[in-house]
Amino acid sequence: MNIILLGPPGAGKGTQALRLVANHGLIQLSTGDMLRAAVAAGSEVGLKAKAVMEAGQLVSDDIVIGVVSERLDQPDTKNGVIFDGFPRTTAQAEALDKLLAEKGMTLDAVVEMQVDDELLVGRIEKRAAETGGTRADDNAETLKKRLKVYHAETAPLIDYYRGTGKLRTVDGAKSIDDVTSAISGVLA
Repeated sequence: MNIILLGPPGAGKGTQALRLVANHGLIQLSTGDMLRAAVAAGSEVGLKAKAVMEAGQLVSDDIVIGVVSERLDQPDTKNGVIFDGFPRTTAQAEALDKLLAEKGMTLDAVVEMQVDDELLVGRIEKRAAETGGTRADDNAETLKKRLKVYHAETAPLIDYYRGTGKLRTVDGAKSIDDVTSAISGVLA
């Protein structure tokens, strides 16, 4: 099973991806985590991504798609993956469709996690407090920039995937367990 978790920053995609990994044996592909690892390693792509990420903007499609393609070639992805935070734009969605077709893979479902912006600000502030602000993007100012980008560039994916018949929507404002149950329900 190959699925996408779609939703604004702070919606809980990472948390739900971990639960899907545990419950279904899928591999989580978080482009954010992959990019943060590149930043931490100080690689050339990591240094380029660092400035863009800290400004609350998106890294180039070429960098992201290259990272995803290489990861899909690893043997542990053969039983299925969860795309967490990717694709972010219609162009990336189209590139993913092409990439999956080239690799003989299919996309089974897209789970949209709906959460109001005001609730997200509280979630990000809580995460920053719990982690000591270790992520450069865990602050209200950066979140507002990221939400603006999400609404302009990523939210159109809702219509894109609705058109494919693969979109499933859950209320991401509910408790973690309730969201997990809702996702399990729409994937069954």
